[in-house]
Amino acid sequence: MSSYESIWGSLQLEAKRVSTEEPILSNVLGEFVLDRDSFLDALSWRVASRLAKGTISESDLRSLFQKCFARHPETLTSIARDLEAVKERDPACEDFLSPFLYFKGFQALCAYRVCHQLWQDNRRQMALYLQSLVAVIYSVDIHPAAQIGKGILLDHATGFVAGETCVIENDVSILHEVTLGGTGKERGDRHPKIRSGVLIGAGAKILGNVEVGEGARVGASSVVLSDVPPRVSVAGVPAKIVGQVQQGDLPYLEMDHSMNPRGSYEHGGGI
Repeated sequence: MSSYESIWGSLQLEAKRVSTEEPILSNVLGEFVLDRDSFLDALSWRVASRLAKGTISESDLRSLFQKCFARHPETLTSIARDLEAVKERDPACEDFLSPFLYFKGFQALCAYRVCHQLWQDNRRQMALYLQSLVAVIYSVDIHPAAQIGKGILLDHATGFVAGETCVIENDVSILHEVTLGGTGKERGDRHPKIRSGVLIGAGAKILGNVEVGEGARVGASSVVLSDVPPRVSVAGVPAKIVGQVQQGDLPYLEMDHSMNPRGSYEHGGGI
């Protein structure tokens, strides 16, 4: 059984329990989970209902999502890993149902993944239209051409920006108000490359075609303008190395934002 089919079973059980505990939510749970046929169907209903604020109807958006998910089942696998990441890493989350129904970071990622597939399918105007809706509804602005792996946590998510040539590999955790942007009017490959296992603190700005190495930690409100080596902690404006990430530590999973772990640099080195 695929990961998303397993999660779908859990979502249904959780929705049944909550419907019993909170009867006033039974219509919501029915519409988005209990009356749906599959994970694909439920996702399409939930995200379309949130984005149906423009001139395109909710039913048309829902149909668009359903067709995209059916043609690209790997997108459902990525979304399932994102949902697992929320439950696994967010201490405020104890189930799959809450992020599925309510968490803007998870829902914004779902919508981005549809935008990205539309972009890949050369339906770029449709992708840009959806991007604009996501930016307004969720305050999350991810260019459809950006490449984002599986198991991504956008915690709180408000103000997150990722540019056109941005790359985020698997298993990355990102807090709110993070910018993965360019540095001016340059064209071509101009946005950050975030390698797997990275943790990016709230308000960090990573600008230009720079690489944040595997397993690194970027401190809150830092401004990163040059490459960050793997498995170090950086902080400041501009960011400098302030510590090392010990072997076996997993910043993206542990969500530990301490900038002076074991083995830290006494004076901090440049990057």
